[in-house]
Amino acid sequence: MLLGLALCFGPLTALHAADGFVPGFEDIPLAPGLTAVPDAAMSFDSAGGRIVESVATGRVDAGSVADFYDRTLPQLGWQQADAGTYRREGEELVIEIARSGDALTVRFALAPR
Repeated sequence: MLLGLALCFGPLTALHAADGFVPGFEDIPLAPGLTAVPDAAMSFDSAGGRIVESVATGRVDAGSVADFYDRTLPQLGWQQADAGTYRREGEELVIEIARSGDALTVRFALAPR
């Protein structure tokens, strides 16, 4: 009986765990307070490498989001090139943070470099 329940709810657990990451990126976590924008992710492979874009929003401080990625991404192998720009293995990740009223919009863009 317990095995049956585990098999039924196992896929739900995997989906929930995936919610903690930026859509389209398998290893870029969403900063606390951000929620992915449904249907805003785009991903494809080009001759030069992969291209991925995604958007998240939240009512959170821009500085705390920037600090989160400045602390977290180097632990995942990304090297900071400039404010909001990170590089790893021939790819460049740009994180743009913009405020509109109370809402913060964070755009993630990955491209070959």
